[in-house]
Amino acid sequence: MLKIQQLKLPVEHTGQELREKIIKTLRIRPEELIRYEIIRRSLDARGGELRYVYQVEVQVRKEASVLKRCRGTVCQADRVRYRFPKPGTEKLCRRPVIVGTGPAGLFCGLMLARAGYGPILLERGQAAAERAAAVERFWKLGILDPESNVQFGEGGAGTFSDGKLNTLVKDPKGRNRKVLELFVEAGAPEEILYESRPHLGTDLLVGIVSRMREEILRLGGEVRFGCRMTDVRVEQGAVRGVTLQTVGGEPQFLETGLLVLAVGHSARDTFAMLEKRQVPMQAKSFAVGVRIEHPQRMIDRNQYGTDYPDLLPAASYKVTRRTESGRGVYSFCMCPGGYVVNASSEEGALAVNGMSYQARDGRNANSAMIVTVTPEDYGGMDVLAGVEFQRKLERAAYRLGGGQIPVQLFRDFCRNTPSSVLGEIEPSVRGKYRLSNVREIFPQGLSSALEEGIRGCDVLIPGFAREDAVLSGVESRTSSPVRILRDEQFESRVCGLYPCGEGAGYAGGITSAAMDGLKIAEAIAKKYTPWYDNS
Repeated sequence: MLKIQQLKLPVEHTGQELREKIIKTLRIRPEELIRYEIIRRSLDARGGELRYVYQVEVQVRKEASVLKRCRGTVCQADRVRYRFPKPGTEKLCRRPVIVGTGPAGLFCGLMLARAGYGPILLERGQAAAERAAAVERFWKLGILDPESNVQFGEGGAGTFSDGKLNTLVKDPKGRNRKVLELFVEAGAPEEILYESRPHLGTDLLVGIVSRMREEILRLGGEVRFGCRMTDVRVEQGAVRGVTLQTVGGEPQFLETGLLVLAVGHSARDTFAMLEKRQVPMQAKSFAVGVRIEHPQRMIDRNQYGTDYPDLLPAASYKVTRRTESGRGVYSFCMCPGGYVVNASSEEGALAVNGMSYQARDGRNANSAMIVTVTPEDYGGMDVLAGVEFQRKLERAAYRLGGGQIPVQLFRDFCRNTPSSVLGEIEPSVRGKYRLSNVREIFPQGLSSALEEGIRGCDVLIPGFAREDAVLSGVESRTSSPVRILRDEQFESRVCGLYPCGEGAGYAGGITSAAMDGLKIAEAIAKKYTPWYDNS
């Protein structure tokens, strides 16, 4: 296989025009092109001219002569192919148990199921379809289910997000591509395999994660919903089992010597239990801030130019500024054509997140504008101090909005006064909102940093700091406030316990969490023989 790095075509091009461009670049006859595969496609807006840039792999006749003739333009394909390890030799006494069915737990479970390990997946929330109905009910009526909501349930917090699948994680083993391939197998569009910024809207994710669960069941795995882990039994430094609580049922004990903790970044009760059981953890930095909304049309014009073609996708952005005090303020989880959602998971506390559907056709763009906070910011040496800091902000947001999302114009945020009217921008919100003074949620140092950072971004995107930009608070669940420690074999000091994914502090998004799930599945497979003989 050969690889062509830079194939540039107008945005209005057809598939046939791409094929003709490949043939021309390789200087071959049409019949000499056996097949080609798009590896990457990105949009280049430099120089005032919008173009798609392709990286493709091609199979041709007389490859050696084509390579020699086109050296400098064409090179040998070097894509790494993912390989799941051969099974180890240590016998399993019990089936592995995975707590959590977000991307980390789901992908770990799927790979273990395919390899014959018969994993048991435990999920405190509901299956995806039932969970989606519960979330819609919460947004409309304000009735929160603390066990099944935007944060908890099949698919994890990413199910109700923008569904971004790009990641900055280094990937020498081909795990990134494998994750995308598994998504496609479960019904995701094939474009995610090559788009530079792939995404799956929440409307697609519900069906995709459901089909992944069905595959786990078909392969001999087990999935239990409405089943919350309340305790871990540790004896002589090793996992012996977990205590489970089902809705309306009696506590149950499930024996296992192999426990994967993929609990997500909002499993605060689980973090408290693990600390009590002396599972090694440490506090870590995370970020907090607000959601900011602008007209999507404004962002499109800035990113694409005045006369951008309507066939282009809703434009995204990424901005960052450093304040005079040295704090970094930056955008996070930008949602083109998306919505701000009430992402609460605890009574009397309110958190927001951003969400997009696959079409990204909402009138507004929104993004988190956040400031990093460290253990030094939130005080105390307690490993759960960050959790309490998040709760403090979320309770303040809840009080300000009376249980609804507090919303404020940027002009009033700067004046430290509650908003009484909206400007031209109508908030795109899932859940009810109330005009408030969002600034009151934060300590002075953080609110000042947010104001300075947003003002500074106006240089990057004219209109970013417009007076009627809509702020919503509080964005507090950007990442886990703790890290559950593990060694180079991905195992805790507690033998048989494998911390995994975003909740354990080793990922930051759907794809990186799923990749971490693959790592844990590989570590288990390298050590143990399968539970089932799938030969």
